[in-house]
Amino acid sequence: MERSISGMERLSPFVRSVKITEFQYLVGEWLDFDHVYTYIEQGEADIILNGVQYEIKAGDVILIPPMKLHFIRATSSEPLIQYIFHFDLFHWDDQSTWADTGVNQDQQIEIKPEEELLSALNPISRIHPALRLELHRRFHLLRQEFIGQRPYSHLFMKSLALELLIYFLRNQRESSEGKGTKTKGWASIEKAIVYIRQQYSDPQLKLERIGDYTGLSTNHLSRLFKEQLGITIHKYVTHVRIEEAKRRLLENRLTITQISDEVGFASIHSFSRTFKTIVGLTASQFIENYLARSRSMQTANSKES
Repeated sequence: MERSISGMERLSPFVRSVKITEFQYLVGEWLDFDHVYTYIEQGEADIILNGVQYEIKAGDVILIPPMKLHFIRATSSEPLIQYIFHFDLFHWDDQSTWADTGVNQDQQIEIKPEEELLSALNPISRIHPALRLELHRRFHLLRQEFIGQRPYSHLFMKSLALELLIYFLRNQRESSEGKGTKTKGWASIEKAIVYIRQQYSDPQLKLERIGDYTGLSTNHLSRLFKEQLGITIHKYVTHVRIEEAKRRLLENRLTITQISDEVGFASIHSFSRTFKTIVGLTASQFIENYLARSRSMQTANSKES
């Protein structure tokens, strides 16, 4: 029986971003002002949303409401492949012009009440195997329209986003058995994460300062991070710095040395060594690899159209 949600008949999704990501190793947190629809094509991961941990695997869809801090950690040996699109439930003239999806440090975002329509739902749905091929097809059509931006693409993307949402909604009953588990000490972990995101650019950011801010001993805080997130605080701080560096490298506004300073490394040598160890490429190779993939994607899209 269909679950009654007042206002569903008025849904008019605005699609902001469509992408496919593949990571051999993924750990990190995100905070987005729009909805994030993620289909797990391959691999397994743990996701913590609002302090509740869920185990997700191939065939699962995660629907993350706006402004909900979520932490994802890949847990399988095979790469984690995710089909992702960002969207608003309704078309807003002001928000339709926003290019970014994540919330920057200084942004003050007020979520419109209508965008909370689906917030009470279980965030995980397991798609029936017989339906996954159709979901794949619709997602790739959505991605093709987003990239191609052909006439009336916005209408086609609206209809495809609604279909993908229906797959999520119709499979809610199957996933209701697999409730998440409350994450021990999440309030302190979240407080530490927010503080690290604010202070990562300071090379003197140490565990003791983070502990003082959260009101926990360094030993207790370290144990919480390791037990609940599967990563040490030191590695998490490094992760934040490298992810910020990657974003800035692709913006192509600053030199690698300037970026190294801005994201909190004591020296360019330390940055270069850490970047190569984590990413598997030098910063210059990372930029070139990104540009090469962009050129390849443009060529493929031109052939498709």
